[in-house]
Amino acid sequence: MITATQIRGARAMIGMSLEELAATSGLPVETVAALEKGDFAGEPHALFDVRSTLEAHGIIFLSSGNQDEGGPGIRLRARTSNDDGIRPENLNAANDD
Repeated sequence: MITATQIRGARAMIGMSLEELAATSGLPVETVAALEKGDFAGEPHALFDVRSTLEAHGIIFLSSGNQDEGGPGIRLRARTSNDDGIRPENLNAANDD
C-alpha cells in the first residue's frame, strides 16, 4: 500500500502535473486528486494504475520496513546506462518504450 504523501511526492519528483498523471494512468483528474488527498475509496484499480504509472516513470516506492529508520518514502530508480534518458517534461506517447 502506498500513501497519499508518496503519490504527491513521486509526482513532484518527476515533474509531472496532476493532469499528466491522470492522462497517463487513464484516470479522471478528480480520481487522482482524491488519491493524493488520501481518499482511496472508489475504483479499486485506481491506486494500482497510479502506482504503475509512477513506477514506469522511474519511481520506487519504499515501505516503512525498507530503510533503517523513517517511514514510507520514494526514490528514483538508478540509471543503468550512460544515457541521460528522456527528461520528464519530454515524455510522451511517441517516445514510450
